[in-house]
Amino acid sequence: MALSDRHIDLRRDPHSGEVLAHGGDPEAHSILQRNGFIHVLRQHEQYHRAPTGLDNTAEETLATAAVSALRSVGYWVACDAPFDTDQHTEHYLPLGARVAALADNLRRATTTQDAAAVLTELTAAHDGALAGLGQVLGAVDEFFETLDRSDDRHTAATVRGLAGHHLAIVATQLHRLRNELADRHEDHPTRRPCPSEVADNEREASVHCPCPVTTLPPRPPAPPPARRP
Repeated sequence: MALSDRHIDLRRDPHSGEVLAHGGDPEAHSILQRNGFIHVLRQHEQYHRAPTGLDNTAEETLATAAVSALRSVGYWVACDAPFDTDQHTEHYLPLGARVAALADNLRRATTTQDAAAVLTELTAAHDGALAGLGQVLGAVDEFFETLDRSDDRHTAATVRGLAGHHLAIVATQLHRLRNELADRHEDHPTRRPCPSEVADNEREASVHCPCPVTTLPPRPPAPPPARRP
């Protein structure tokens, strides 16, 4: 990651009067969006702006909160004096990051059972991530259905299509893959569990395994030997 990606410029544009944020990496963009900014993508640039319809006080509050949140996780923020603050915002791991962590678990999976367990977090019927997404899309549908603009019901119908047909295709395919992996009981051909031990031919006694510590479930006891007749 380039050092420049850790720098953000957040100021009121002298020509348009808009509060604009330039620079940063995808994590910074997510922080800006979570603090109310709107992502603008042009052909040759991208930036974030404050929503329309805010007065100066509301814009300053929005921008100050964004500066605090960005600096709390180590970004260098240049900003106008009204947006400057020494306060730090408590940082938490967002939901999207927790879901994305499933990708790391899948890349470390050494058996088809491990992979199936990861996919189960997506496909579980009651509380899997896809079931939760379906509920959120349903709530978005209901929200637009009860708004007053003439095109809101058309938007609600579009969201219903996403929640119904499109999401169902993704859920069905992933559920099929999960079940297929659960039935295979195979080791991955190129991945092996880390022994967490120093190899016999390792000269350095201080070497240690960099893999994250994982707790494996206890093995079931071996069956008793068969009795001879």
